[in-house]
Amino acid sequence: MPPADLLALYRTMARIRAFEEAAEAASQGGVQVLGAAAGAVPAKVRGPLHLSIGQEAVAAGVCAHLERADLLTSTHRGHGHTLAKGADVNRMMAELFGRSGGHNGGKGGSMHIADFSVGMLGANGVVGAGLPIACGAAHALKIRGLPQIVACFFGDGAVNRGPFLEALNWAAVYTLPVLFVCEDNRWSATTVTGPLTAGEGAAARARAIGVPAEAVEGNDVEAVSALAARLVAEVRGGGGPRFVHALTWRVKGHVSVDGQGYRDPAEINAARTADPLARARARLLAQGLAPAEIDPIDAAARDEIDAALRFAETSPPPEPAAAYDDVQTLGAGLWR
Repeated sequence: MPPADLLALYRTMARIRAFEEAAEAASQGGVQVLGAAAGAVPAKVRGPLHLSIGQEAVAAGVCAHLERADLLTSTHRGHGHTLAKGADVNRMMAELFGRSGGHNGGKGGSMHIADFSVGMLGANGVVGAGLPIACGAAHALKIRGLPQIVACFFGDGAVNRGPFLEALNWAAVYTLPVLFVCEDNRWSATTVTGPLTAGEGAAARARAIGVPAEAVEGNDVEAVSALAARLVAEVRGGGGPRFVHALTWRVKGHVSVDGQGYRDPAEINAARTADPLARARARLLAQGLAPAEIDPIDAAARDEIDAALRFAETSPPPEPAAAYDDVQTLGAGLWR
């Protein structure tokens, strides 16, 4: 991959990492030094926070080949997908803080961020629920004769739930324009996924139902990008659904306050060693780039997130009456 392309992918991963590290600190309280700003960061994140630190290469590598008008569904661990799809970082942080300036007015929080302006149909707190939503969106695109495709991110835990089978069957039967991306971080919440998954795993199940599937090293952003470029082109060309099984690592706990006492410390260390940003940086250096050409990307990401934190802090909380907005009513005055 040309250095300029790899630098662009590194930039996306750096932004995701900076965002999530800041969000983690804001969910726990404490002191976080970010670029020019330093000081106490209170526990401002509302609700649970699921981090994708260590998994950034999957989001960056896939979304690099999506157009703004393409659609995307995500999981409870969806910050990386949302950022890589182009959502505004300030409004994302404000949403985590439960503020009115957030993408969803502070009512969605970390697990339910949506930004239709960039095709992000929403993160989802229900495991596997994004799969049928993606198929519904893809079927709508096909019926209307539109050129967009849908990217559907889900975790390894979802392959053992009913919506996985239903969605892949639906996509295969109707030749839907959807790219399924299994972001396999080896853990289903606090349980190892492998012993709970019979047979040869996610890709084998996809192939068995007629969806072409390929595996990829999910912490190698170049490999993810190369595979995504080819499969996205096939889906966009009318070839029907495709399936990516990206094997990656979850560095943090299930939620940001999870101490991970249930994990072998050696396994956590292996996850940290497989860091996709470190791998991409090493490759850039091997291609002849100097650290001075890479370091400003990390600094810029930290500065951008500093600004997002300030935006979130100064954004007012929602008005109480906003609780009744966006709620289905069956009659006048029902909710008031």
